[in-house]
Amino acid sequence: MNSLKNKKILVIGASSGIGLQTAKRLSEQGASLILSSRNEAKLSEALRQMEGSSHTIIPCDLTNEADIKNLVTQLPQLNGVVFSSGIASRCPAGFITSKEISENFGPGFNGAVLLFSGLIRKKKLIQNNCSIVFVSSSSTNYPFVGGAMYVAVKAAIEGYAKVLALELVSKGIRVNCVAPAFVSGPMFEQVSKETSPEIVTQIKAKQPMGLGSPDDVASSILFLLSDDSKWISGSRLTLGGG
Repeated sequence: MNSLKNKKILVIGASSGIGLQTAKRLSEQGASLILSSRNEAKLSEALRQMEGSSHTIIPCDLTNEADIKNLVTQLPQLNGVVFSSGIASRCPAGFITSKEISENFGPGFNGAVLLFSGLIRKKKLIQNNCSIVFVSSSSTNYPFVGGAMYVAVKAAIEGYAKVLALELVSKGIRVNCVAPAFVSGPMFEQVSKETSPEIVTQIKAKQPMGLGSPDDVASSILFLLSDDSKWISGSRLTLGGG
């Protein structure tokens, strides 16, 4: 995908999982990256894994509005944004409190809304040459017990992305979502620890082609960021292994 070479792309959630793997793949394609997440130490480690030397890190806590404003101020004009932020908490509906709502919606949805509000107002998204990709989840169609907060956040992101696609289409800015099933990595490991082996087996059984990897998702994100997908916007790509 030569169309990614020298493009400036912001990756939110770049310190682990899908965000990290996407950043690594983008660096291999010659993109110039701005890596962001809450954990500066992990970001520094992620930076060392990138190909090339044109990348920077900007730590940002998406639950802190001042951090978001600082991030937007430091950014150059962007050819792409990958939003891969959120937590995989499990909590039965009868035990959800305002704390759970805040902890999930803060980084996974509210932070996204405030970030893109700033990017749009500060004209940081290059017209006719910018693609935005949100990492959602197939759980919006296939929910799981205890996943009320996780599913709600991802459903909210998908709805927001569709509206954003409509509002930015006149500027030639594309907005899409990828919706992977569970993939190997930190998030699946967390879910595995918090649930029974039987439920883990059921999760794997729903993916006939086997458990995916962060790299499987990264490949689709790269396609949506590239000029090869220049006629795609407002779409949701499901990645579920069959």
